[in-house]
Amino acid sequence: MTDTRPETPARDYTALFAQALNENTTQPAPVLRPVPAHVSPALLPESVLRVSDTPAPAALPVGHEVIAELRSQASMKIGEAAGADASMTEQDRRQRGQSIIRQVVSEWATKYAASGTDLTPDQERAVREAVFDELFRAGRLQPLLDDANVENIIIYGDKVRVDYADRPTRSWDPIAKTDRDLINLINHLARMQGQGERALTPATPNLNLRLADGSRLAASAYVTPRPSIVIRRHRTRGQGLDDLARWGTIDPALAHFLRAAVRGRKNVIVVGSQGVGKTSLLRAMAREIPRNERVGTLESEYELHLHEDPEGPEVVAYEGRESNGERGADGKLQGGLTLSDLFPQLLRMSLRRVIVGEVRSKEVVPMLHAMNEGEGGSMATLHARSPQLSIERLATLCLEAGIGMTEALAYRLIAQAVDFVVYVRLVDESELVAPDGKPGRKHRFVSHVMEVTGIGEGGRPSTQMVFAPREQDGRREPRAVPHGNISQTNLEDLVRAGLDRSVLQSQWGSWGAPLETVMPL
Repeated sequence: MTDTRPETPARDYTALFAQALNENTTQPAPVLRPVPAHVSPALLPESVLRVSDTPAPAALPVGHEVIAELRSQASMKIGEAAGADASMTEQDRRQRGQSIIRQVVSEWATKYAASGTDLTPDQERAVREAVFDELFRAGRLQPLLDDANVENIIIYGDKVRVDYADRPTRSWDPIAKTDRDLINLINHLARMQGQGERALTPATPNLNLRLADGSRLAASAYVTPRPSIVIRRHRTRGQGLDDLARWGTIDPALAHFLRAAVRGRKNVIVVGSQGVGKTSLLRAMAREIPRNERVGTLESEYELHLHEDPEGPEVVAYEGRESNGERGADGKLQGGLTLSDLFPQLLRMSLRRVIVGEVRSKEVVPMLHAMNEGEGGSMATLHARSPQLSIERLATLCLEAGIGMTEALAYRLIAQAVDFVVYVRLVDESELVAPDGKPGRKHRFVSHVMEVTGIGEGGRPSTQMVFAPREQDGRREPRAVPHGNISQTNLEDLVRAGLDRSVLQSQWGSWGAPLETVMPL
């Protein structure tokens, strides 16, 4: 939705955000251990892959038309039970629903066995779970949402594509029988999430919402030939920088540097293309914020989930709200709240830092002011195709904010606000096979850490690479390794925050072996 509300002048952000901040104490230098050669950047530990200890679902012994019939029978009985007990809560309804579903499926299984086919206990359990999913969860989507290796679910009408972390993209059976059933399923999910009045209707043909497991759903209908849905999974939550180092996204040397950058209150922008792991890295960095600090998060849909992290800092979490589809007398959509609308209120919450889940629009201006006006430590993510282009992307968003900002002022604001840009890269080799027959994988890793050092030539921000790829003496390392470049001011601040200077002098970082890829990078 286009936000036409007038911008709050920059000086108001100064009054709201400026505070006296405490100095951080120096931390002891860590022991840096190399990343083992066998670690794959896409490989997750078993503790992350396993969502629960429940057995894997058995294949359905019958078609979805049978599940639909059983769903209808169970729904009618659940409705009767709810009507007879006005005090029934949603939790009571689910528990009563489980009992009714067990009874309905048991009666059906008895009749089914009379036809000459007995169901195994696992098959009967699979039928019960499918009926429960249809009534209380995500229907045919649920097995995909329960699969920890699923990264993206892309639906266009009856065509379904699933992107996996550990194998190539696969096609999937249709999620719904008709386009109308698919729209009903999406609206059923929206109602279950309890996120205001979000729904996919002719009045509101675009829908964005957060699912219960933290996945982000974007859907369009009525303005596309067929309903189009994308569900992006967040497979990791509660992981820190050490976990990312163990998986190969960063090495211990870079983890140490980023930890010092957070504790040294440096303003950091995490950039990259879609689905590379920006949010996961930002979340891991945010967990390094001292627990006694009060932090504000601003997101279109909650993805960081820092407010649910018992080991994280004190968090005030704000989430945008979509319009309800109604228009006021001025013709503008009513009920929506953009990140730009929420920013002024967020800054009144007595915060030490601000974290913006993703900068997409005019919220870039108050974010940069917030970075400028406190003692630092704010963070955000941004879509950009390279670390250098992130500066141009920020400037473009400033100019598009509609407050009359000039290019020179935008560049000056960026140069004063941003300390470091961290670029995350994705190399997808899941469709490739190595000469020895070993299948390729997806590799996610930080390739650059760029420092913004002030105003440079032509009034643009000047930059230098602190970490970047290196090619020397026949070795090529595409992942971020130290290049020894950093301003004296930032270096002194990071050392006070616990940085060991020797980390920046290691030519190949602490990678134990070259990155194993099918094709050279």
